[in-house]
Amino acid sequence: MPSSGPVDRFWFRSLYFREPNGILFEIATDGPGFATDESMDTLGETLSLPPFLEGQRQQIEDGLRPLA
Repeated sequence: MPSSGPVDRFWFRSLYFREPNGILFEIATDGPGFATDESMDTLGETLSLPPFLEGQRQQIEDGLRPLA
């Protein structure tokens, strides 16, 4: 079964493969982890993006809606 090969997602590494019925699976590592660029004390308080998405920050933020 073919796979994507290793994909660097900044906070973890992934491998993607599609099974014969078309379902896409992702296998991901635990590390390096989400605390790589944020302290555990403030983790999740702001929108943190991986470097490859920083150029799209405004577009991503514009699409977010507050949690009620």
